[in-house]
Amino acid sequence: MSIPHDDVLIVGAGLSGLCAGALLTQRCPDVSFTILEGRPQIGGTWDLFRYPGVRSDSDMYTLGFSFFPWKEAQSIADADAILRYLHDTVEAFGLASHLRFEKRVEQASWSTEAQRWTVTVRDGATGEIETRTCGFLWGCTGYYRYDRAHTPEFAGRDDFEGTVLHPQFWPEDFDPAGKRIVVIGSGATAITLVPSLAGQCEHVTMLQRSPTYVFPWKREDAMATQLNRFLPAPVSHRILRFKNTAWATGFYLAARRFPNATRRYLLDEVRRQVGDVVDVDTHFTPRYDPWDERPCMVPECDLFEALRRGEASMVTDRIDRLTATGLRLQSGEELEADVIVTATGLELQVMGGARLVVDGEVIDPSKHLLYRGCMLGGVPNHAISLGYTNASWTLKCELVSQYVCRLLTHMEAAGYRVVRPEPDPDAEVEPLIDMQSGYIERARARIPKQGSRAPWRLAQNYFVDQLLLRFSRIEDGVLQFSEESPACPRSSTTTPFVASSSRVPPASSARPATAR
Repeated sequence: MSIPHDDVLIVGAGLSGLCAGALLTQRCPDVSFTILEGRPQIGGTWDLFRYPGVRSDSDMYTLGFSFFPWKEAQSIADADAILRYLHDTVEAFGLASHLRFEKRVEQASWSTEAQRWTVTVRDGATGEIETRTCGFLWGCTGYYRYDRAHTPEFAGRDDFEGTVLHPQFWPEDFDPAGKRIVVIGSGATAITLVPSLAGQCEHVTMLQRSPTYVFPWKREDAMATQLNRFLPAPVSHRILRFKNTAWATGFYLAARRFPNATRRYLLDEVRRQVGDVVDVDTHFTPRYDPWDERPCMVPECDLFEALRRGEASMVTDRIDRLTATGLRLQSGEELEADVIVTATGLELQVMGGARLVVDGEVIDPSKHLLYRGCMLGGVPNHAISLGYTNASWTLKCELVSQYVCRLLTHMEAAGYRVVRPEPDPDAEVEPLIDMQSGYIERARARIPKQGSRAPWRLAQNYFVDQLLLRFSRIEDGVLQFSEESPACPRSSTTTPFVASSSRVPPASSARPATAR
């Protein structure tokens, strides 16, 4: 049996993987590609998380794709609406024939001699190992583990007689009626869960070690309602995408430039919502500046309303231990609970946990800088789609997809088979993500780094990245290319960056790219 071969192999069928596939069909129609998804469905995050109220934490005009307008009324959408949108994307761009489900990539090995990747894939249904090859490997797996989440070890956990849940593994048959629930956490998941459970259970308490900045947001965009009445959907979507991107970028830059003013603005908004029901200084005033960690939106002020109605409450304290009936805090206070929900964060990983090997050497992503935020320095024919942490995830992933399509088109036209970013030995190494969130701090030793200057430094600014990824020169003196080997001419069915299926070519010498 022959080994399946693709020009491009995409790993992951969430937002970033489907974006990559859709743009390949549009911009590189002659490129063969397959999308491998480890789970039995598309959607990634939006199919995995099933906890009550799960929704986007960005507006869908920017979390959706620029080339496929979001048409539903709510710009802050729940998971079911997002999944419908992704299924519509698959249908609109003919991606169904490219998808392979329950295919988890365990290892990808690059051979310079063969000028291709050999990919080891485990079938989730049978457990069998399969082998595929590709000319270009594209990781679209997001940045956290699906099979494991972060849960701190709490003293006395075995003493607790109730139920402990993590939102990442929410049981479908969970019934909150009549239960006292404590949600541990202060991030977007906790801020979503608490108002969703309020009113359904006896009482829900949000227990946080330290507060997070929050801000109210409307689920429906008033401007969208007006534009959609008079303009075609693609035009309206483009305007709304620009407006919301500009707002998010401006908010981030203002927060970094004027942290004290931004803090006052955010806290004044919270005070207007909760009045004297909640001590804002204690429960909503973080010790850090805005955007040292990502602020959380409160759609339709649902959290504030639950607090005002008395269906929810907030406690800011540290846990001493779990007891048979709940939690004992370091202040000595006891919280009674039937259910404890540990909304305590994610566990980050790169390429879905797959091991990368180049010519027999295992690649440690943490030892590599990211070129233009999407290619590991020194690793050939490989890209990673990573989104923004300070704006919608998809904004950056779409820019990366556009860049990779430009790169592949350029290689086709120039007759190149291999591309790799030449590492900068003089670059100062800095953390990839300039935020202090716990899940990022825990993973710094495992994720790639950035450099102190372009093209190894992330702009974290959509408008700057547009210039860098959409309009910059491909041959910029950093990327190195290998030409097609005369000893192995290209067949009529393969693109230059893929080795001919009939024979294995010898290694070709890499040469520095020249500006074009």
